[in-house]
Amino acid sequence: MDSPPTGMLTAGPPDLGPPRRRRTRPWAVVIALLVIVLIAALITYVRSGGPAATAAGTAGPVGTAAPAVSAPAPAGGQSTTQPPLAQKEIWRPEAGVSWQWQLQVPVDQSVDAAVYDIDGLENDASVVASLHAAGRKVICYVDVGGWENYRADAADFPESVKGNTIDGWPDEKWLDIRQLDVLRPIMAARFDTCAERGYDGVEPDLMDAASADTGFPLTPADQITYNLMIADLAHERGMAVGLKNDLTQIPELVSHFEFSVNEQCAEYSECEMLVPFIAAGKPVFHAEYDLPTTAYCQQTTALGFSSIRKELDLSAWRETC
Repeated sequence: MDSPPTGMLTAGPPDLGPPRRRRTRPWAVVIALLVIVLIAALITYVRSGGPAATAAGTAGPVGTAAPAVSAPAPAGGQSTTQPPLAQKEIWRPEAGVSWQWQLQVPVDQSVDAAVYDIDGLENDASVVASLHAAGRKVICYVDVGGWENYRADAADFPESVKGNTIDGWPDEKWLDIRQLDVLRPIMAARFDTCAERGYDGVEPDLMDAASADTGFPLTPADQITYNLMIADLAHERGMAVGLKNDLTQIPELVSHFEFSVNEQCAEYSECEMLVPFIAAGKPVFHAEYDLPTTAYCQQTTALGFSSIRKELDLSAWRETC
């Protein structure tokens, strides 16, 4: 689990704590499109003379009808400046790429890193554009497993989804990730913001609630379902998505995520569990807080990780391997 940004543009938590360890298009739209295509196909089929004309080489109904159907307008407030989903290629970073992780604002853009992971709700499109102009890719940090009372959308979360206070974080509570119908539109709106501001990828935090004391009887299956929903939300908006921690479920999830973000795998002797991402050619963006780089860089560099050392406040400071 991560440190929320200090010095935020909006009010944030007063103290730093310990590290924290789908929207598909609505079915109604899909069905409506299918009906339009079928009706257009039928009309074309009848006008072409039925099976005889088709057999004689007249263009068939599917071939003539489909181009006449316009793409649906972006749903859920998605920016019209974003390329159509079918045309926007999702960023697929390569293993070993350098990265910077800063959740405090303003972002220090002078750090020599190919990828910046920054607070997506506190940094607007101008920050992303500036980093892009310098040749960087930018990841949008978003908390998906916890309620934060200092976020602008805090009132959108009903009491029914709020669980126990997150250990060390008095202003945050675990979410009941089983309530997909409640959480999906909230997370979709957050991901819309990431997409509209031009982010290349998303770092969804707190993706391992099933292993925490949340106050809810969450199961590993609940976590898989929720994490897959989160991955779909990002992909539907043309963004890459990372799996944050949740090491035990990597075998089931690695194929659905473009990268991993991990805290303290060296300190807890867990780094081997992240190797499936490297084996798939996907980066492991790894950070340690307490260990000196001499204690883990040799190991993680050999594994192919993108390893750095950070302070708990996730300011601009870092050490690299």
